[in-house]
Amino acid sequence: MAIKFQYNKTSLGELGKQLKMRQKALPTIKSKESALRSEVKKAKDSANDYRQRLEALKAEFDYMVSLWGEFDCDLVRIADVELSEQKIAGVRIPVLEAVKFDRKPYDLFSSPVWFADGAGILERLAQLGLETAVYGRRMELLDRARRKTTQKVNLYEKVQIPGYEDAIRKIKRFMEDEENLSKSAQKIVKTKQQQAGEGAML
Repeated sequence: MAIKFQYNKTSLGELGKQLKMRQKALPTIKSKESALRSEVKKAKDSANDYRQRLEALKAEFDYMVSLWGEFDCDLVRIADVELSEQKIAGVRIPVLEAVKFDRKPYDLFSSPVWFADGAGILERLAQLGLETAVYGRRMELLDRARRKTTQKVNLYEKVQIPGYEDAIRKIKRFMEDEENLSKSAQKIVKTKQQQAGEGAML
C-alpha cells in the first residue's frame, strides 16, 4: 500500500498523527487477537467435547436401533430453543439457555414400555445436538473475527506503520536538503555581495 503524501510540514504533521494512532492501537488489537485465539480454542474444544458426547450417546443406544421403527416420532418435538447473546472481545456469540420439549400424550397400556425411555433419549440427543451446533457456530464467529483481527495486526505491523515511517523519513530528508540548499544559496549570495562590495571599494 503506497502512502500518498506531499513534501511539506502539513503532510508531515498528518502522517505523524496517522502513525501515532496506529502505534497506539496496535497493542490493543494484538491483545484482542490473543483473546480471540484463546476463545476460539475454548469453543473448538467445547464443540469437539459435545460432538464426542453426542456420538457416545448414539453408540450407547445402538442396540435399540431395531426398536426405533415402531417408535412414534411425533411423541417428542422441540417446542422452543432459548438463545441469548454473549459478547467476547467485541464479538456477539450465541449462548444456548434452554431447550423446551413438547411430549404428546400416548396410551401407556397399548404402547411399548420403553416409549418413555425412548422419549427421554431423543430429548438428550436433541439437547446435545443443539449444544454441538451452538458451539460450532460460536467457533465460526470467533474464528472469523480472529482472522480479521490478525489481518489488521499484519496490515498495521508490516505495511502501514513501516509505510508511514518511510514517508516521514523521506519528507524530513527532503526538508533538510531544501534547508541546506537554501543556506548554501544564501552563503553564495552573501559571498558574491561581499566580493562585489570589495570590488566597488577598489
